[in-house]
Amino acid sequence: MIAPVSTRPTACLALADGSLFYGMGFGATGQTVAELCFNTAMTGYQEIMTDPSYAGQIVTFTFPHIGNTGTNPEDDETGDPVAAGMVVKWMPTDPSSWRSVQHLSEWLSSRGRIAIGGIDTRRLTRAIRQQGAPHAALAHDPDGNFDVEALVAAARSFAGLEGMDLAKDVTCAQSYRWNEMRWAWPEGYQAQENAPYKVVAVDYGAKRNILRCLASAGCDVTVLPASATYDDVMAHSPDGVFLSNGPGDPAATGIYAVPMIKEVIEKTDLPVFGICLGHQMLALALGGQTIKMSHGHHGANHPVKDMQTGKVEITSMNHGFAVDGQSLPMGVVETHQSLFDGSNCGIRMEGRPVWSVQHHPEASPGPQDSFYLFERFAAAMAERSN
Repeated sequence: MIAPVSTRPTACLALADGSLFYGMGFGATGQTVAELCFNTAMTGYQEIMTDPSYAGQIVTFTFPHIGNTGTNPEDDETGDPVAAGMVVKWMPTDPSSWRSVQHLSEWLSSRGRIAIGGIDTRRLTRAIRQQGAPHAALAHDPDGNFDVEALVAAARSFAGLEGMDLAKDVTCAQSYRWNEMRWAWPEGYQAQENAPYKVVAVDYGAKRNILRCLASAGCDVTVLPASATYDDVMAHSPDGVFLSNGPGDPAATGIYAVPMIKEVIEKTDLPVFGICLGHQMLALALGGQTIKMSHGHHGANHPVKDMQTGKVEITSMNHGFAVDGQSLPMGVVETHQSLFDGSNCGIRMEGRPVWSVQHHPEASPGPQDSFYLFERFAAAMAERSN
């Protein structure tokens, strides 16, 4: 249970431009500094908070009912929350779900994450859209004592995500095997026991549900750290290479990640599939460039057009950087575009089973329109083995 609401604000969100938002704190106490973004998803707040792609960010939820289904270990995308903090309109109520194990406030507190409720998230979201993702400081003090000038100064001193390699902070420490498949009623998570394809997944901040989707598509997955070299990858004799999602500036991560990808493409005929940061890593390896977006794409209702078929898919997205579609060299085709702003959402290499997408086809949370991409990856490995 959370503490009774008092009349005095117990949390403060300070933006670098001096704007202040007072509300009621829950979760952990203390202070955190990060980039502030907003997410429009109506479900999946636990998956969002534990998505490694949110490292270095405080998440504003535009949907007001956050916390109403509680939390449970099955919905974690990684071991602990990665997002720096949470901003919501309404304070979390007692959970009303048979799957709930712990109240959202208790869950955040036990994991050292600060949250603020009672905020005009509509106003805050408009500010982010109009001015770009601001740097922010979030503080929670049960006594309501805040050094406002220090909070604003902390927000202004935040270095920002440009030039920041965060993949190294969220990647696995050592390699491991993964065989757990997607959740299915009534059995829940089952193990993949007859996987025909050996896949090396490079972990730049991989979500568990992405790995589950690979397993469900018939992949025997070995996960390697973000710093994996070409020799590390090939030591597992893979049938395909997967490049995962992750946080931070792709150009910074690319310093050590791109050489490995280039070698895989130049020295082998292996299928390569990338998602999110993995998409950006592949684009850099193929000669493209990436750019920082104003406020990024964060939500589960993003329309993406397949430029080859004309089909429109509703997708889940979480990225603050994008591939510059104008920078793609000859031999690299733009396959998908966002219908919100025309930004690049997919590429493929002509004549090779090498492709990637910006959106999240594992849909956790979100629509499942794009799950076929995992099956396409499996089909490419099957074709190569024939």
